[in-house]
Amino acid sequence: MSNVTGPLYEANFVIENDVLADADLWLADVVQRALSTDGVVDARVFGSDTDAQGKGIRTCQIQTRDDAAFDEHVDNLFAEIDAEAAQQFAANVVIQSRVMRSDDLDELATNESLLCLNCGTRLRGQYCGRCGQRSRSRLISTWQLLREAFGDLLELDSRLWKTLIPLLSKPGQLTKDYLEGRRARYMPPFRTYLVLSIVFFLVAFFEPKEGLLLLAEDKSVATAEETHEQEQEAKALASDKQAEVDETLKETYAKGKIDKNIVGDSSANNTSFNINFGEDNDNDNDNDFFGDCEKAKISDEQNAPDWLKKRFTEERAKKICERNKARGVDSFQAAIIDNIPIALIVLLPLMAMVLKVLYPLSRRYFVEHLLFFVHFHTFFFAILIVLLLFDRLVNRLSVNGMISTLMIIAASLYVPVYLYKAMRYVYAQSHLVTVPKYLILLAAYLTGAIITLLGVVLIVVLSA
Repeated sequence: MSNVTGPLYEANFVIENDVLADADLWLADVVQRALSTDGVVDARVFGSDTDAQGKGIRTCQIQTRDDAAFDEHVDNLFAEIDAEAAQQFAANVVIQSRVMRSDDLDELATNESLLCLNCGTRLRGQYCGRCGQRSRSRLISTWQLLREAFGDLLELDSRLWKTLIPLLSKPGQLTKDYLEGRRARYMPPFRTYLVLSIVFFLVAFFEPKEGLLLLAEDKSVATAEETHEQEQEAKALASDKQAEVDETLKETYAKGKIDKNIVGDSSANNTSFNINFGEDNDNDNDNDFFGDCEKAKISDEQNAPDWLKKRFTEERAKKICERNKARGVDSFQAAIIDNIPIALIVLLPLMAMVLKVLYPLSRRYFVEHLLFFVHFHTFFFAILIVLLLFDRLVNRLSVNGMISTLMIIAASLYVPVYLYKAMRYVYAQSHLVTVPKYLILLAAYLTGAIITLLGVVLIVVLSA
């Protein structure tokens, strides 16, 4: 149709197959007569579909020059079309008509566009019907930027809060709703997982009070003598602690346990080996956790596999030991904690595969089982955030610490119960069937968690 603002008359014809050929000829004649009529700027017939009963469907559109021409033809041309159809085809043709008008070009303000600035779609309201962007092109204020950045956290009716409530209180509800198509009301699963994981690590490893100490003036200026006394006390305390650690390590080694070695496989054929990152020394230094690096090597090298001996030489073992020793225990522990999110992400597909094996007849795809554990890990992060915040609140209020202990015990009991109830709700099987599967899944989860955490430790050691 031509790009004008005049009204458009549209008539839809549902035609029986017996008279379909005659009706097509008649509609072609209607178009020709409409085009030759004063006040009509365009006319056409299109459509070759059929409805569920096999009847033909045709659409005739006639566009007039303006409202005045339209009003004139309502009683003339359009009325004649309806009358001719009833006379020639009777009940074999059913007509449904409507009137459509183009948007008024004067409705939009001068600073607004007729087309969506994001995707270029024709606008027919305040929001684009294709991408959802608002039609206005006004400048964004600072307040608007803050609302967009923290809207999901600060607005009580946001999707984040609507997601957290069922996540914490209704095991399996989010997973089942998502699989059944009820998704718009909740925040997407992986986005929720990332948001809560980031919030958890911010809460766990950032203390606002410590961060603000740099902005405060240090009013406790100690004298040289006081400083010397404090240093001596700190050294004595560190020496006592190191002595306790050394004594514990010696007792551990006496029992045959190895803390500083990566141990290989052992069997009846005496094929055991271990990678020794250094032996003990008597220095009272926290950085000596890896021992004497000159003695770092592969013990029982003849039993180690060839690929390991080629890639893990004695020289490389010494370098790894020296690098880990140089960065200290605190840095070593911090590196392990930093890699825990990666371990949890690696654990997700492994546990999804276990669910796939446990529910072979569920007709669910692998990604659906993966979604189950994404929600479970998200719930786990949420529980940890609640516990950390509650513990800090108790410490600030100087309340009895037993309350925090009771909260931890309650959460420890709730997490496995949550997992069981989620399995029951999502997979809808009886207690008799779910209990053994739950025990298998729990054992697999604990095993997978231990393996992934050991993998993190190994990566941290070798990447130093």
